[in-house]
Amino acid sequence: MSTRDSRNIKSTKNSLYSNHFIGTIILIGGLFLLIFAVVSSIHFGAADLSYKEVWKALFAFDGDNSLHVIVRELRLPRAIAAVIVGAALAVSGAIMQGMTRNPLASPSIMGVTSGSSFFIAIGYAFLPGISQTGLISFSFIGAGLGTALVFGITSLSRGGVTPVKLALAGSAITSLMSSLSTAIGIRFDVSKDISYWYAGGVSGVQMLQLKYVLPFVIIGLILALFLSRSISILSLGEEVAKGLGQNTTFVKLLGGITVLLLTGTAVSIAGMVGFVGIVIPHITRFLVGVDYRWIIPCSAVLGGALLILADIVGRMINSPFETPVGAITAIIGVPFFLYLARKEGRQA
Repeated sequence: MSTRDSRNIKSTKNSLYSNHFIGTIILIGGLFLLIFAVVSSIHFGAADLSYKEVWKALFAFDGDNSLHVIVRELRLPRAIAAVIVGAALAVSGAIMQGMTRNPLASPSIMGVTSGSSFFIAIGYAFLPGISQTGLISFSFIGAGLGTALVFGITSLSRGGVTPVKLALAGSAITSLMSSLSTAIGIRFDVSKDISYWYAGGVSGVQMLQLKYVLPFVIIGLILALFLSRSISILSLGEEVAKGLGQNTTFVKLLGGITVLLLTGTAVSIAGMVGFVGIVIPHITRFLVGVDYRWIIPCSAVLGGALLILADIVGRMINSPFETPVGAITAIIGVPFFLYLARKEGRQA
């Protein structure tokens, strides 16, 4: 057993109990923050709405009241979508980092989101009028292809898989997929449809779309919680996990399916929202330690809160125009990613 593995085991044992209180505080406080953020998201917008009107629209709906219709049909789906997408991307990033022991792993860095957007572009080009179910299916396929390409290219390189190599391969595949999507958009005159997915946002989400994607997100989050203990052990190293009786192949397979479910669903309704999956897991791990039984639920809460707050900021900084939520998360995530890449480069 390596010295690094021994340190990780000791760190895990020390953090399993010491940070449970913090994790409980994050979950409870985060849920209250989410409720406040959802109400604030519904309140802010081009049409002025008082909190009293928001309350009436949610709990005493009047179909003849235009303000109530705005809340129910436009702002509430948008707020719920932001929470769902943020939670899905954050949990996906946490699982990827735990399984690969790669602090740079996230759906946006590892080619998952770009693969999903690429296949959505194909769907728009070759299947005009594609349904929401079709978009979700294409998004899942693209997420799987993007992940397979990144890991396939990296595993064939000399020296094996390393965090920096994965990040470089992911950046290359993301650029390739983006270029191909742009070419498809120009060739088949679907650039306007594709541009929405690459900007990243939840402004056009409708309640009908949420009804399609919510079951997939719920299944993905349940699988993530089910795998949380196994990922905690796997994060110590594959040899250690096997020594403790873990079926690492099964855990990785189920973890990969979970990431594809969550990321594919998120991209199918919000497009390429980057860096949530890399920033939130690191913050959560810093707060609650390395036990994924706490990292996963706390990442879901904090990820949802980050994205809905980013959406609110995007509506406020250049009102009445909107800044895509993907741009807001990039402003936060790019410096954080560069810091991690520099840190890992020194350790390599």
